[in-house]
Amino acid sequence: MSIKIITDSAADLPREIIDKYNIRVIPIYVFLNGKEFLDGETLKADTLYKDMRNGKIYKTAQITPETFKKVFIEYAKNDEECIYIAFSSGLSGTYQASIIAKEEVLEEYPNFKLDIIDTKCASLGFGLVVYRAALMLEQGKSRKEIVEAIKFYSEHTEHIFTVDNLEYLYRGGRVSKTSAFIGGVLNIKPILDVEDGRLVPIEKVRGRKKALKQLVEMAQERGINLKHQIIGISHGDCLEEALIVKDMMIKKFDCKEFIINNITRCAS
Repeated sequence: MSIKIITDSAADLPREIIDKYNIRVIPIYVFLNGKEFLDGETLKADTLYKDMRNGKIYKTAQITPETFKKVFIEYAKNDEECIYIAFSSGLSGTYQASIIAKEEVLEEYPNFKLDIIDTKCASLGFGLVVYRAALMLEQGKSRKEIVEAIKFYSEHTEHIFTVDNLEYLYRGGRVSKTSAFIGGVLNIKPILDVEDGRLVPIEKVRGRKKALKQLVEMAQERGINLKHQIIGISHGDCLEEALIVKDMMIKKFDCKEFIINNITRCAS
């Protein structure tokens, strides 16, 4: 009996990894002026960031129980075992929507084997958990082994990131309007973390270069044996700076393996 790895587009995995490991990715909904787009499918990152720079405001919406139900039934009909690896429940209602869908599908297909795991991770930190699960599946590991590993990596993944513009954190309700204004005037770059599935500001740095350097310093404080870890670097249409961070990680820790990809959703 085959096992299928399912996730959602908040994982920010590069297309080549998705295709290579045959990962099913359910897209998050994105809206602009009432028009619906599918994250990473009908809306690409370059278009999104170009529009945002021109003042357009995109909004995201969680995947619906109906969408999950349709996907799950595809595999239930074929008697396939599935593992759905979910975006943090602290940042989206997507996980809960998948639980609702699972309950409905099991009424019709009571023997359907489906594990749903709330990673409490975000972006490429989330994606790394999915990637490790896909690697284990390719190695022939059992569903139980994969599920246990997903839970372990979910609990031990560190997220450290910064933003250049507090405006989008304000729009998303992460900081106050006053903080966003003062931060812009003083060139404040917050360092944030994901704790128990939620975004938490942990430090403030003045200037972009100092912020990027601080990310690397904090990776050293939090990381274990970084040389042999897979390092994920996600960015909001600033590949040049992502590569600067990569270079700093190589020089400081001799890291070997990186996954770098654009975030394809708006921050609001």
